[in-house]
Formats: sequence, C-alpha cells, structure tokens
Amino acid sequence: MENVIEKKVMRKLFFRLTPLLMFLYIIAYVDRVNVGFAALTMNKDIGIDAYTYGLGAGIFFLGYFIFEVPSNLILAKVGARKWIARIMFTWGLAASAMALVQGSTSFLALRFILGVAEAGFFPGVILYLTFWFPARYRARIISRFMLAIPLALAVGAPVSTWIMQLDGTLGLTGWQWLFLLEGLPAVFMPIAILTMLPDNPSKAPWLSEDEKKWIERELATDREAVTVKKTESSALKAFASPMLWAFCFIYLANVGTNYGISMFLPQIIKQQGFSTMQTGFIMSIPYIAGCIGMLAIGYSSDLFKERKWHLIGSLMITAVGLGVAGWLGSTVGAIAAICFGAIGIMGCKGPFWPLPSAYLSGAGAAAGIALINSVGNLGGFFGPYMIGLLKRETGTFESGLYFLGVIAFAGALLTLIAVKVAKKDIKPAV
Repeated sequence: MENVIEKKVMRKLFFRLTPLLMFLYIIAYVDRVNVGFAALTMNKDIGIDAYTYGLGAGIFFLGYFIFEVPSNLILAKVGARKWIARIMFTWGLAASAMALVQGSTSFLALRFILGVAEAGFFPGVILYLTFWFPARYRARIISRFMLAIPLALAVGAPVSTWIMQLDGTLGLTGWQWLFLLEGLPAVFMPIAILTMLPDNPSKAPWLSEDEKKWIERELATDREAVTVKKTESSALKAFASPMLWAFCFIYLANVGTNYGISMFLPQIIKQQGFSTMQTGFIMSIPYIAGCIGMLAIGYSSDLFKERKWHLIGSLMITAVGLGVAGWLGSTVGAIAAICFGAIGIMGCKGPFWPLPSAYLSGAGAAAGIALINSVGNLGGFFGPYMIGLLKRETGTFESGLYFLGVIAFAGALLTLIAVKVAKKDIKPAV
C-alpha cells in the first residue's frame, strides 16, 4: 500500500510541478544567454569589441551575486509562488529593455540590471523542490528540471537566429527584435505561477489528505536525518562551514565553463564560415548531447545513491572535451569535442545539487543554497570575461577553451579533496 501511494504521489508531483518550472527556467535561461546570438550583429552595430562583450555578458552575474542571498531569504518568508512571480515580471521588463542599448555604457548597465532582476529565481526553485520531493528523488528531479538549460539552447538557438531575420522590420534591427520578443513571456508568466504553483503540499488541492500526510511524513524523516547528521541549520553557522565554500567553488567551476561556452559558441561556430541560421542549428547539437548526459548521469547518481564520483566524472568529461576543442582549433572536430564537453557540463547538475541538503537544513539551507548559487554564478562573469580577454590578447578562442578545461579539472580535484576531508562519501537520505 505504501509503495502504491508513493508512486501515485511522485507521479502527481512530477506532472503538476516540473513542466511549469522547466518552462519558467527555459524562459529565464533564454533571456540571459540570447545576448550570445545578438552579438553576431549587435557588437558591430553598437561598437563594442570581444573584450567589452565578454565583460557585459558576464556582468549580469555580478548583479545576480549581490542580490541572490537576500532574495532567497525573502522567498522563504513570503512564499515561493509570490516571490518567483515577482522575479519573472521584473526580469521580463529588463530583458525586453535590452533592445534599447546604444553603446558600451548602456549595454553594461542593462546587463547588470537584468542580473539584479533575476536574482533568486534558480535557488528559489531548488529550495521550492525540497518542499515537495523526498531527498532520495532530488537528483533525478533536479536533473529533469535543469533539462531546461540544454533545451533552452537546443530550441532557443534556431528560434533566436530566426527572429534575427526580422532585421529592418518596423525600423528595428534583428537583435532588437530578439530582445523584445524573448523578454515578453516572462512578463506574462506570473499569472500562471500564481494560479498553478501551491506554496507547499498542504495547499495543493490535487493531493488527497492521505497523500499529503505521506509526503509530509517523508519530508519530516529527511529533516530528522539532516539533524542527526548535525548539519548546520542557521545561516551564520552555515556560512562558516568549509564544506559550503567548497560547494561554492565547485559550482563556480561548472558555471564558468557553462557560460563561457554558451556566450561565445555562436561566434566560435560563425567564424568557421556558417550563416547566422546555420549557426543557430549547429549550436543546438552540443545541448542535445547535454540533455542526454544530464538525464543519464542524474539517473545513475540516484540509482547507485552516489554523488562524489558522478560529479568528479562529469567535471573530467568537461575538462577533456573543452581541452580537446582548444587543441583542434577552428575545425568541425572542435565542435564535436564541445559536444562531449557539454555532456559533462550538464551532467554535473544532478549529482551536485543534492549535496548541500546533506549538510544544511532550515534557514541554513535557504541561505546556503542561495550562497552556493550566487558565488558559483560568479563563474558566469569569470568565464565569459576571460574568454573575451584571451580572445583580445591572442586573437583566437583556443586559449579560452584551454582555460575553461583547466577550471573544470580544478573543480574535479576540489570535489575529491573536499569529500576526503569530510571523511565520508555524501549519499542521499534513504
């Protein structure tokens, strides 16, 4: 009987929550990385070079970093539904306003504002999922939710380059249409959030009383397991935890490689002689590979109840793929190597995000998850900035690819050291 209820509840939770959350994150991710496609013509139109573009692509994450923790703490107080709706509305306005950029100053300013507007969305969703799913399900649920990342690029790439074909319509450039049209969905999605996302299982009208009791009992068991492990439950104590900061820098390595590639891949592909539309379709290939890697690695991590080696393996795949891409240079083979690296980049997400909840609970979890995401997302500044800088200094993208491979390797090494120092493997609660 217990097994029947479990399957029924998990099925309901998955189909009621995950599709909408994935769609929200697809919108968010498209709005933060569509600047990579806009750059194909925007950079010349507004007079910025690769270095300034890399700085602007990354400065989004400085605004994101500054406001991430306060945003997630507010979410814990006012409820996920209302706060995520607020975040979406303001970032939609900021994303559409990117069509107004005229030069380097306005470009940098609006990218920073977009980061401020979106701060708190991702860690808010991760925290929200912990209100619904038992710990033993979280790697696969997070992996499925984070399919939004490769899907956003696999689908968004050809859509974005198609929108740019509107160049000249109503006196607007293609990149202006891109920002305007792709920013609007976020403005209107709060309506769906407020009507379709309950704050917690007790407020879900589509769960029976028996189902509510079952999920609350499972979540309570997880909380007790965290307490038994003597994990940090206060925000201040959590911030003093060496493991928390290790998680921050491991995630920074993953995010740096992710955004370093996604912000510059359109230009890397375009320089090989492909048209804008061809670039959009080719750009989708690595992220289709990333979808497969994310699902397979997340499923395997839950199946074997193992996180450390799945995370280390994913980071090593990233390092090898990007290192080989740098060695192959401006060739089709480099794109194939990037596809291999994308399996690791996306595969990291599933085994990584259950780790903080093994060490943190209560306010410590809310603040800790937000801190990990905010510090980690500085990699979103660091990665694109360094590729832009190295492109300016060397004239090629190869040195940037080598750099990304090195930080992925450093992340794998830090994971091994951190877990060894903790003197235990980190496993999901069972």
